Amino acid sequence: MHFKKDQINKILCIKPRGIGDIVLSTVILENLHDYFPGIQIDYLTEHFAVQALSNNPLVNKVISMNKKEFPLFVANRIRKEKYDMILDLWSNPRSAQITFLSGVRYKIGYNYRGRRYAYNIKVNPESNNQHAAEDNLRFLSAINVPVISKVIHYYVSKEDDEWAKDYLLNSFLENTKIIAIIPSGGWPSKRCDASKWIDFGKKIKDAVHIKFIILWGPGDEQDAITINENLSPDSVLAPKTDVKRLSALINNCNLVIANDSGPMHIAAALDIPTLGIFGPTNPVAHRPYSKNSDYIIKENLHCIICNKLVCPFNHECMRDLSEDEFLLKVEKLLQLDNPKKVNAEKN
Repeated sequence: MHFKKDQINKILCIKPRGIGDIVLSTVILENLHDYFPGIQIDYLTEHFAVQALSNNPLVNKVISMNKKEFPLFVANRIRKEKYDMILDLWSNPRSAQITFLSGVRYKIGYNYRGRRYAYNIKVNPESNNQHAAEDNLRFLSAINVPVISKVIHYYVSKEDDEWAKDYLLNSFLENTKIIAIIPSGGWPSKRCDASKWIDFGKKIKDAVHIKFIILWGPGDEQDAITINENLSPDSVLAPKTDVKRLSALINNCNLVIANDSGPMHIAAALDIPTLGIFGPTNPVAHRPYSKNSDYIIKENLHCIICNKLVCPFNHECMRDLSEDEFLLKVEKLLQLDNPKKVNAEKN
C-alpha cells in the first residue's frame, strides 16, 4: 500500500510494556521526524510504562491503557485521536486487535501468523542476528523512511536530575567515582546471584578506588540489601524510587553494571558506560545499545542462551562468570567516562 508523505500528520506507536523494549523502540523517532516534518508522534503503553517516555521531546503524548482493558475500548479511544498511521511495534494478538479496530488508514505490523489480518502494511519478522533496537527499523523500511539515525532516546527531567545530584553529593565525598550495581531482571534466570554481585564488587574494590550505589526496584530489595551490606562501607543503598528518579541516579554515575533489564537499556540510552551481564538471553540482540558499553557472558557453557525463565540447573551462567574478565571490562569502561556530572555541578 502506497501513501503520500503529506497524508501523514499524526502517528501512533504501540509498545505496551517492557521498559527496555520501549526505550529500544525510540530508535525510530529521529528518522520519522526527519522524513515527516512537523509530524506528531504518540505512544500507547500500559500505565506502569508511561514514565519511560514522559520526558521525551520527540514524543507528543503517551496514551496509557490497563493491561486487561478490553481491546475495543482501547481502539475506541484511539479512533477519537484521528491518527493517520499506526506502527504496532509489539504485534502481539492483543495489540493486533487494537490496531485492526482502530479505524486508522495505514496500519503497520509484523507479518506473524494469526495477526497479519490487522495490518495493511506488513513487516518481515525480526532476525536473531541483529540487535532488538534495529528490529524496529524494519518498520521504517516497510514505509520507505530512510534511516539517518540509530540513536535510542531517554531523557531525565531537570528536577529529577537535580534531586539525584543532591542525593549523591550527600552520600559520597567529592570527586568519587561511582558505579551503580543494578540487580534487577524480568526473569529469575536473568538475575545474577547476590553472592556473585558481592564477589564482583570486592574484585573491583581491590583494584579501583570507587564507591557503589545499589539501585533497585520492585522485587529487588532483598538482593540489594544483601549486596550493600557486604560491600559496606564502600556502598550506599539507594532509596525507593520510581523509574524517573532511578534513571536520574543512573545519569549521574560513572559506570552502570546491570543484568539484561530495563535499567540497563536506560543507562545505554543516557550514554553512561554500561556493562551488561548475560546468561539466558542473547547479547547480540539484547546488549546495551551504545558505543561505550560492553557485556560479559560465559560463552562455552552447554546451556548458554537457553531463554528459560527459570534455570533448570545451578545458574552456572552467572555463578561461573570470570571475575578477571569482568574486572578488565570494568576498568576499560571506566576509562571512557568523563568527570562525574555531580562534581562538575558542585564546582
